[in-house]
Amino acid sequence: MVALGLGGCGGSGTGPPVPAAQAASAREAGGLAALIRLAQAEGQLNTTTLLPHWANYGGLMDGFAKKYGIKVVNDNPEGSSQQEIDDVKRYRGLPQAPDVLDLGDSFAQSAAQQGLLAPYRTAGYDRIASAQKDRQARWYNSYGGYISIGCDHSRVPDCPVSYADLLEPQYKGMVALTGEPTTAGSAFAAVYAAALANGGSFDDIGPGIDFFRRLDRVGNFNRTNSTLDAIADGRTPINIEWDYLNLRHADDLRTTTADWKVSIPFDGSFSQYYAQAVNKDAPHPAAARLWEEYLAGPEGQNLRLVDYARPVLMDVMAANGTLDTALAARLPTVEGVPDFPTEAQQAKALRLVRSTWSTVTPGPQ
Repeated sequence: MVALGLGGCGGSGTGPPVPAAQAASAREAGGLAALIRLAQAEGQLNTTTLLPHWANYGGLMDGFAKKYGIKVVNDNPEGSSQQEIDDVKRYRGLPQAPDVLDLGDSFAQSAAQQGLLAPYRTAGYDRIASAQKDRQARWYNSYGGYISIGCDHSRVPDCPVSYADLLEPQYKGMVALTGEPTTAGSAFAAVYAAALANGGSFDDIGPGIDFFRRLDRVGNFNRTNSTLDAIADGRTPINIEWDYLNLRHADDLRTTTADWKVSIPFDGSFSQYYAQAVNKDAPHPAAARLWEEYLAGPEGQNLRLVDYARPVLMDVMAANGTLDTALAARLPTVEGVPDFPTEAQQAKALRLVRSTWSTVTPGPQ
């Protein structure tokens, strides 16, 4: 097994195994083989809000189920990060509670602060950059990308390539988000990117909020939730979204009349990753921990690339030879090394967005 693989947490621990619900690593559960047996005895993994086309969660859920013979139940696939947190609270102690969570970093930090997450170190935890994980291993990033602008060239003759372009009168009623920035990580990131494009910073998301207020005022902001169906039937011809989702949309729309183009706005380059976490009160604690090991290993990380998401361990895998270089070569080229807001900066930004977003789009939808 390669160093990054699941074998990295195999073997027995230094003491007797602890119950899966208390295990902070596979070693504490008795080793990987023991964790697999415990997870298979549970027989099920409860996930939530995982769209099959989002960072190849369809392939990951199928791969996990096939590899370990564990049924994956995915609830509310169209949900948001905040809805995941709400479900953890709503279903605490019940068999349908989510075992694992996929959250935008600001929402992962909020869940950790509320005491909802179990510390768990995967085999690859130490190889994740410090800015991409919680020091107590209550959450850690798995994949990410860059905010991008998707545009249906069949309906929009001159597709925008920057945030400044989006204010042009030719885009009246066209510019949409996926979800609300108060609850959805991708929409929140779109506001952060707008801030960077308009004189803001990681410490000051205000200019991003002002940008969307202006976008709404000039009539260009389209309040429709930009799903694939909404794009296909022309309701949201321009979509600000993660590059891996917009690129996947381009694949899915090839059988339609849409001509989906994707660009990373040069004036608002913003990269962010999504975190994985285990529900502290997971009804299937062993399966939850095994899922995290699967996502963090080479198989799971390479499966992210199928749908254009950037694995958090991409550089590590490139160095040790486990990266699928053919899939990695399809990713959009970006210049420089991305910077990321700190935990405190994200928490501050999210508070401001939540307290002011209602003033951005006042009145009826």
